Amino acid sequence: MNQDRRNLLLGLARKNLDFALNQTNLTSNVRYNKVRDIYAIQDDSESLLMITTDRGTAFDRPYGLVPYKGQVLNQLSWWWFTETQDIVPNHAQNLLGSNGMIVQKCTPLLIEVVIRGYITGSTETSLWTKYALGERFIYGQEFPDHLQKNQILPVPVITLTTKGEKGKHDLPLTLAEAAEIVGAEILEKVLDIALKLFKRGQQLALKGGLILVDTKYEFGLDKNGDVVLIDEIHTPDSSRYWLRKSYAGRFAKGREPEIRDKEYIRLILSKQGYRGEGEMPKLKRTQLVNAAVFYIDAFERLTGRDFMPAPYPIELHLAEAAKRTHCVLI
Repeated sequence: MNQDRRNLLLGLARKNLDFALNQTNLTSNVRYNKVRDIYAIQDDSESLLMITTDRGTAFDRPYGLVPYKGQVLNQLSWWWFTETQDIVPNHAQNLLGSNGMIVQKCTPLLIEVVIRGYITGSTETSLWTKYALGERFIYGQEFPDHLQKNQILPVPVITLTTKGEKGKHDLPLTLAEAAEIVGAEILEKVLDIALKLFKRGQQLALKGGLILVDTKYEFGLDKNGDVVLIDEIHTPDSSRYWLRKSYAGRFAKGREPEIRDKEYIRLILSKQGYRGEGEMPKLKRTQLVNAAVFYIDAFERLTGRDFMPAPYPIELHLAEAAKRTHCVLI
């Protein structure tokens, strides 16, 4: 992203910071998740409307609103769903406006699959946090001494966690514990799919000048009992991205990589001593605006196309899109 483009996006994000999408109220029958608002659709009992807001969370706590974040997550997930549908079916059916997606109803599997290609992170469940505290047997695997933060791992490491509810931390799971939750056969299938998705993700990220460091996948079962990819995929919220061109040089000097994901916010909070407990420090407006541009930059690098900011207020835009496409919500 050149400086002129960056300045343009900074200006737009600054202008719309106070209008960022906190929540929608298209009908009274809405379910609010961490980042998404979920609606039932009239005359379509097998689908839902999922609206991705601009709400931001770090350490499983809300930190504020980032303009255009919801649009980036929604449209980037759609792009990734298209790029990976040969690996596994997904729940995406149609886009609705900038922030809406009509998805297939599924029964969520109550685990999250995290694949890590590097030893890094700042949360309680991250490899580096555990390793830095002296642990060497982590998530059922042995790690050698003398590893450095942000170092590439010989092979990607799969870690499993519970699927945390809103406001609750995810908890680590062993393979045996995960198999008890979802069944051994489904778990084996999910792990195989996750590794294939991560490999595809890393390949396409490199084409855009990014390193896909780690990511989280969520799966569900469709009405036939088949495994389906749900929620989001390879977004700056569910994944960690570093700039490829500067990674090696910065790692050699012990410097943090250039970030293009929500870790930017987590690190700001961590430096102030916040790790998810107690009162969260208030973020500066400039930090939220910078986060917006990082999200957009990741979108543009991955997709290879310019991000087209939707007009605010987003809720009005979504209501018009629903009316135009005859999507009647309950």
